[in-house]
Amino acid sequence: MLQVRKLERYKDDQGNEIVYDGEIRTEKIDIRFKGSNNKLVISPKADIQDLLVTFSGDNGQIDVEQTTKKRAGLRFELRCGHESRIRIGENVGCAGRTFISAVEGVSVSIGADVMFAKNIEVRGDDTHPIFDVRTEKRVNPSQSIVVGEHVWIAKHAVVMGGVTIGNGSVIGFRSVVTKSIPNNCTAVGSPARVVRRNIAWERPEVVPRRPNELYPRKGEKSTQYWNLTDDDSVSEKMVVRPLPKAKQRRLTRFLPAPVRRLARKIRSS
Repeated sequence: MLQVRKLERYKDDQGNEIVYDGEIRTEKIDIRFKGSNNKLVISPKADIQDLLVTFSGDNGQIDVEQTTKKRAGLRFELRCGHESRIRIGENVGCAGRTFISAVEGVSVSIGADVMFAKNIEVRGDDTHPIFDVRTEKRVNPSQSIVVGEHVWIAKHAVVMGGVTIGNGSVIGFRSVVTKSIPNNCTAVGSPARVVRRNIAWERPEVVPRRPNELYPRKGEKSTQYWNLTDDDSVSEKMVVRPLPKAKQRRLTRFLPAPVRRLARKIRSS
């Protein structure tokens, strides 16, 4: 394993490379290469506060874009496997170290202006394989993740593989996101479900505000993220479809006669 403790331009004889032309940083920097031909590209304007990176395979790539607005800073633990990719968009902020994992050739993309609270995990994998005993087939393959722009993910939340979160949405405290969430929604719970649509959120804190103060103040509104929820963007896996009529009949034949008669009336209506 090759370990780098400075954030600066770097290249080794294994083809691993750090592309960074900003101010050299030495505090809370730990970059580990366990393979070859991996690439870490960081904008010179990225506000790096705490960075642990592990390339655990070959041909992985991580891109971290610039910070041009006042944010909490970038605090990440990033794990990138064989032929996998992680992308962090512009003006992302993290109140605490956020863990992101992309292995087995998948990608994790974090959009611009995302706000991470503390103790967040964004995992395209489960770290260990799980199998069906009868077929011996793997049942938990790694899957890609897309977190859209201006998404707020609250403390202790987890985003699992195969998920897309639409722009402008809020993921609640200790939620576990296992299915895709549309834009401009609040989703909470384990597994997370949408509890409110057509919402927008802003960064200024309510803590110092006076009672009954009007919101948002002048200049606080991020107009481009104030949109109605597009329900068509919901994954097909989230849509509850009626059972075929033949299956409905099979399932209802063991019910009491009055209930069966009611079910027939409903089907024929």
